[in-house]
Amino acid sequence: MKEAILYEKLEEKAVRCHLCAHRCRIQDGRRGICGVRENREGVLYSRVYGRLVSMAVDPVEKKPLFHFYPGTGAFSIATVGCNFRCRFCQNADISQWPRERPGIPGDDVPPEVVVQEARRARCRSIAYTYTEPTVFTEYAYDVAVLAHKEGIANIYVTNGYMTPEMLDFFHPYLDAANVDLKSFRDAFYKEQCGARLQPVLDALKKMVAQGVWVEVTTLIIPGLNDSDEELQEIAGFIRTELGPQYPWHISRFIPHYQMMDRPPTPVATLHRAREIGYRAGLRYVYEGNVPGAGGEDTLCPQCGRPVIRRWGFTVLEYALKEGRCLHCGGPIDGVGL
Repeated sequence: MKEAILYEKLEEKAVRCHLCAHRCRIQDGRRGICGVRENREGVLYSRVYGRLVSMAVDPVEKKPLFHFYPGTGAFSIATVGCNFRCRFCQNADISQWPRERPGIPGDDVPPEVVVQEARRARCRSIAYTYTEPTVFTEYAYDVAVLAHKEGIANIYVTNGYMTPEMLDFFHPYLDAANVDLKSFRDAFYKEQCGARLQPVLDALKKMVAQGVWVEVTTLIIPGLNDSDEELQEIAGFIRTELGPQYPWHISRFIPHYQMMDRPPTPVATLHRAREIGYRAGLRYVYEGNVPGAGGEDTLCPQCGRPVIRRWGFTVLEYALKEGRCLHCGGPIDGVGL
């Protein structure tokens, strides 16, 4: 147990958490929506500080980040807990643990050990991932500060439901983020995730303003967020509010957790979404969860030829030098290309 950050004390030993956009009012002896922040006698504590349930070396492409030190390793860590309740969650066994099971699992791993292991594995970055890293920000921050001292970058793989205060607190240690923009409808967020849309849009814009390299992911679910109109709105938001240089990953839905009643996303739907993204003026649009279907390569916006060829998360060919296309010399957006 470690005292939490970003909360205020209220009357009768209640507290208000300001870490995520739920801004939970938590009575004494109760927990926030995430299940991992607990009020004890008017003091808010994190129940998951240093309690890792996952620690692995992943290709950074798995996050997915295709324009942030491509081809390098990302040392990936997670605790249990999430501030969303997505019916289609792919990691519900750990994200929903605090709501569905007793106790907090995991191994106690001090921040300095995480950084040591990342260095030992020669990883270019540390990714806070698998569950929602915002709910273990105290721990992620302590790791991130040490990581920067060692020249290691920090990545959040996130639902984007953090507050402006949280992003200000973490700045300048957050280098990149893959943010799920799950839908462009508030009703979808309320019904499928137990959240709202606007805070995600606000967080995305603030990250870009802070200089964080952002890539956006949308899981396309048949019948819920796959209309041309909604896809056009998502692509338009990225283009006008973030910038055409920020990649959009459109991923295939596979039935999981509490959403077993819908079929997998047709590959043709991903092709259609990708074309919508390009027509909206985005420079880089990718298809996820369909290895080999042709939507994983980075194409030069100037000449249209592949500059990074991929199969799944593996880089097969790299035709870039100092961030420029080897075919035409045109610049390719990103960090560490």
